Amino acid sequence: MVKIILPELGDGIKKATISYWYHKIGDNIAEKEDLIELTTDKATFNLPSPCKGILSEIAADEGTDVEVGAVLGSIRES
Repeated sequence: MVKIILPELGDGIKKATISYWYHKIGDNIAEKEDLIELTTDKATFNLPSPCKGILSEIAADEGTDVEVGAVLGSIRES
């Protein structure tokens, strides 16, 4: 199981808001495929999948504010 973690965002940004999940639990995901749209007070960006597999957990729903280092979900590698 690979955890999806909010990475360092730079420039003193400590949190982001999950705007949109591009997939649902059970969906097949390709490595580096856009997984989540995140918004900060400075920018909006997409977080790519760290691996190929099946989205097995969403730990933070759309509209949730998350801190850098937080677990957003997990992927079961295939």
